[in-house]
Amino acid sequence: MSIHYALSGGFWAWLLNEARFHVSGTNGLMILTFWGVIAFAVVLTYLRSPAPRSFHGLLAHILPPQTLRHPSARADLLFWLSRRIFMPLLVLPTALSTVTAGHCAYTLLGYLVGFPQHAPSPLTPWELIAFTVTMFLAYDLSYYTYHLLQHRVPVLWELHKVHHSAEVMVGVTKDRVHPLDEIMNRWWDGIIPGVTYGIWLFFAFDPVELTIFGLNVYFLRNTILMMDFVRHTHLKLSYGRWLNYVLLCPHYHQLHHSIAKHHWDKNFGLTLSIWDRMFGTLHVPVPDEDFTFGLPEGEAEEYQSLVRLHILPLKKIARLMRRRSQPRAEGLLVSTTD
Repeated sequence: MSIHYALSGGFWAWLLNEARFHVSGTNGLMILTFWGVIAFAVVLTYLRSPAPRSFHGLLAHILPPQTLRHPSARADLLFWLSRRIFMPLLVLPTALSTVTAGHCAYTLLGYLVGFPQHAPSPLTPWELIAFTVTMFLAYDLSYYTYHLLQHRVPVLWELHKVHHSAEVMVGVTKDRVHPLDEIMNRWWDGIIPGVTYGIWLFFAFDPVELTIFGLNVYFLRNTILMMDFVRHTHLKLSYGRWLNYVLLCPHYHQLHHSIAKHHWDKNFGLTLSIWDRMFGTLHVPVPDEDFTFGLPEGEAEEYQSLVRLHILPLKKIARLMRRRSQPRAEGLLVSTTD
């Protein structure tokens, strides 16, 4: 960009157009929703807290100095910045798994009951609502099942330790996820929603309608992920007794990060608490209960650098694989000597 172009006002016109693009339409609604969610959480938790009713009290409530100065917070920020490099790689696993799962569901239904002979038609408003709700439930169930596996399968747990190694919560902690874990998570998240998509495609609607209405589903999903930012902060937000029966509030998820033994493997859900209630993994915290975050026995200290967050899980998985292969090798040795 030349100096003449910048001085002539062309640069400022371009900058204004770029800003207008990012704050208009769906983009603007996303930004407004994001900051609205954060403002709601800050105000509600501040009013419920014993913090001084002053500007400094509010500022300390939003940005606790002891949290911002913690090595874990610095590691979170560096990890979040490095994650921008891997973002393009995360689109393909989701797309492939969703398309494959949808195609398999469509084909299986075709062989079972016969392929549809009628031309696909647009959905009615009520069908669009039903489609949105079922896709939302499918995604939320998909998140719950993979999160459960992350705590049950040793290899997945070694990758998931990266996320649980955070000793303070600063919002971007939600993105403290190992790249391999993120790729597998995206792949898994395409299966159940993909099957749901394939069923709808078979019975009800024109794929073009999905493309148009899919923007609303995408917006709904991203709105949910905005609350994921809040639940990875120190803000102990609860939705109240009745809403908490259905929704998994941020305070419930903060318990999931607790190192207290009776909190282990609890509250796996993303948005809904119904899956945890249904499968017996829900633990309701005491109102305004404080938690100590991290990993048991001080293991979290091993992960407080950008390099270790990426490399340490791979080393631990390699050691895990070696330990598992040793008994087999010893068994083969004994059998050959006999």
